[in-house]
Amino acid sequence: MWKRTDTKFKNFRWIFFVSKRLSRVDSKGRTAAASILSSLGIGFGVMALIVVMSVMNGFQMSFIDSIMEISSYHVQCSNVENEDDFFSWCSKSGKVRNIVPFYQAQGLLVSDKGSQCAALIRSVDFERAASDTRFLKELNVFSGSFDLSCEEDIVIGNTIAYKMGIRVGDKINVAAMSGSSDAELTSSSRIFKVKGIFYSGYGEINESFCFVNLDAGKKYFGSKTVKTYGIKIYDSNEDSVFIYELNKSFPDVKSESWRSFNRSFFGALRIEKNILLLLVLLIFIVVGINIYNSMKKLIYERREEIAVLASLGGSKMQIENIFVFQSFATGIKGALPGLLCGIFICRNMKEIFIFLEKAQYYIEYFFYKIFSPESLAGLTFNKMFVAYSNIPARIFPFEAVMIFLFGLLSSVAAALIAGKGILKMSVTEVLRDE
Repeated sequence: MWKRTDTKFKNFRWIFFVSKRLSRVDSKGRTAAASILSSLGIGFGVMALIVVMSVMNGFQMSFIDSIMEISSYHVQCSNVENEDDFFSWCSKSGKVRNIVPFYQAQGLLVSDKGSQCAALIRSVDFERAASDTRFLKELNVFSGSFDLSCEEDIVIGNTIAYKMGIRVGDKINVAAMSGSSDAELTSSSRIFKVKGIFYSGYGEINESFCFVNLDAGKKYFGSKTVKTYGIKIYDSNEDSVFIYELNKSFPDVKSESWRSFNRSFFGALRIEKNILLLLVLLIFIVVGINIYNSMKKLIYERREEIAVLASLGGSKMQIENIFVFQSFATGIKGALPGLLCGIFICRNMKEIFIFLEKAQYYIEYFFYKIFSPESLAGLTFNKMFVAYSNIPARIFPFEAVMIFLFGLLSSVAAALIAGKGILKMSVTEVLRDE
């Protein structure tokens, strides 16, 4: 066993040695440009793909986070008979981050000025909702505060406030409201005072959601309105496991995962991301073809050295591995810097665009100063870079590693395909021709 391992190590050593010597010669020869361009292509491909996917993740996760933290939660439960036992079990499970009981109804809001707007009114447990830092972060109350301490308090989305011309402190009436059969369909006495206006990352929430106190929901929605419990767990991907454990302890409780809410929206986001991924992966296909052609040419130019190695006892697989090592080195030289540059750009997106904004301004200032000094008064910073600097970028480590490996493996795969023709001619034919 030891001899077999020692033999494999020796084979690896001489393959690595020959590959290193050939790479050193090729770095100064005619194939140097092809090797450099191949590494640059892989590097730019990895960098571009990481940046594009991170920006896409940033935009998508801003929507998803707002939806799950504000509207859908991770799991929604209803038909809970014993609320105390239910809360106790959730706190002991170790998976639950927060539980918010709520009622929900549709309503027609009418302001004192007569403006109207349809809205989805959710009455929540104020203390539990206010203790959820992620909920408050995604809700982003920019005017007033998230204060539902009284039954007459309401917090509305910024789009609703804009349409109705409402500010903090104004009063609105819920003129019409859906609910149970014992609730009034229309009324002029459901008056609420606006305590806060929020802005979330998902526009549909801003234009449709309002929050009121849980007691207001009991009072106005009717006694037969279903009480729902919005549950947030630490890991959203464990929703199925959590529901399974919950149903074992509470068989009568009806549970629904966040995957069931906005199913079409989440599916559209996934398709959009996959299509974008496939389009950008075409970069690696082009680079792989380039590596294949350059490796095919290199193998042809090295046919004398290949024949000598074969005559000295090198097998076809060993000789193929020499060129695979060369291609692997080319891939590493491109993929690793591309990975680091992509992470650096995503982590410093704001600073990079601010730098570009200033660079553009001073370059324009320099040329205006020389050729058109009278136009300097109208020179300003490009506000478009400010908008670009606020682009969200979120790196998923697994995706970044997979992109790096794909760029590396595309180089190795091209070398493996190109090396299939090694030793098609016999050694004696090659040496005779030379």
